Amino acid sequence: MENLTERRRTSQSQIVIPRSGDTDLRIRENCAKVLKGIDIVIHLAARVGGIGFNQKYPGALFYDNIVMGVNLMEAARHEGIEKFVQIGTVCAYPKFTPVPFREEELWNGYPEETNAPYGIAKKALLVMSQGYRRQYGIRTIYLLPANLYGPRDNFDLESSHVIPALIGKFVEAVKENRREVTVWGTGNASREFLYVEDGAEGILLAAEKYDKPDPVNLGTGKEITIRELSSLVAELAGFSGRIVYDTTRPDGQPRRCLDTTRAKQEFGFEAKTDLREGLRRTIEWYKNTPTRPRRMHL
Repeated sequence: MENLTERRRTSQSQIVIPRSGDTDLRIRENCAKVLKGIDIVIHLAARVGGIGFNQKYPGALFYDNIVMGVNLMEAARHEGIEKFVQIGTVCAYPKFTPVPFREEELWNGYPEETNAPYGIAKKALLVMSQGYRRQYGIRTIYLLPANLYGPRDNFDLESSHVIPALIGKFVEAVKENRREVTVWGTGNASREFLYVEDGAEGILLAAEKYDKPDPVNLGTGKEITIRELSSLVAELAGFSGRIVYDTTRPDGQPRRCLDTTRAKQEFGFEAKTDLREGLRRTIEWYKNTPTRPRRMHL
């Protein structure tokens, strides 16, 4: 297969990126249209959000994510796509998966309840991917990234994940001279975070070099508690006030940390960006981007 990195360098016009504003992938006909003349599909489209968003829209999160994946993979089969890269989610893992999460543990329990509809929809696409590979010979692969973050993230507090939510809260608190910021949960849950540029590199490497049915984790292999993360974001944002933990709000999954051995062995992926550096870049982008939301309900 042609090297995807070289293809990107030599001809940007060969990369097609349909946006949700003009291409609704929940409609099968749209998937067929967008794949005309395409060799490789990297299915990144998803409806996603943080714990509160998952609690508010469980039905929509299940339906939208499973239907987009089903339609796109079926269209890929009919269009004779050379390779299909399905992006899964760490939310697919069971609630009490032994740490670090190994790919073999994926089916050993039910996901954490607040994000189960989203996680199960994505996990069902692994079954589809493996079934289509076996029956139709489509070269499908399935990747399980840790929580992604970085510039151009979603900073809307209603739907954002934890890092953009914290950045928005602390940066705005500094601007408004507020001395207190509230964070959801006890702060004791842990998460693993993968900087967006590292995530993109891992996906490209897998698309170029990996061709097996087994799912593969993409991450750093390092976990941090929400309490430690909140203190780090506050420091980098210049906030020195009080952090209050709202224990009436859910923590979500107790711990998350991926075993990244398979990604290194199969296609040589290792994350390069330290969390502090990635957060610094993301905070800098947030502060200096005029198009981002400036007024948020905190």
